[in-house]
Amino acid sequence: MNIQTFKSTLSAAKVPQDISPLLQALWYDYNGDWEASHNIAQSKEGTQPYDRLHAYLHRKEGDQWNANYWYRRAGETMPKISIEEEWEELANRLTKN
Repeated sequence: MNIQTFKSTLSAAKVPQDISPLLQALWYDYNGDWEASHNIAQSKEGTQPYDRLHAYLHRKEGDQWNANYWYRRAGETMPKISIEEEWEELANRLTKN
């Protein structure tokens, strides 16, 4: 799936079932369901892409300490971009896999 196709699903009434769980998490987050997104991130803790998503979600939540913990677990540092730009970066990364 490419980024344009994924973005076209964001206005759908329900999360598409034919996309990866990580993209489903970004869909939920975009549509205001942080908890559903967080549940997906927690479902595979210790897996780099899930830990990276987890970091983003805690950054968005405003929990910087917890976000930094998850960025470290994902082998990254907190980006110095807006939360919206980080969502875009994650969506681009996940649609290329």
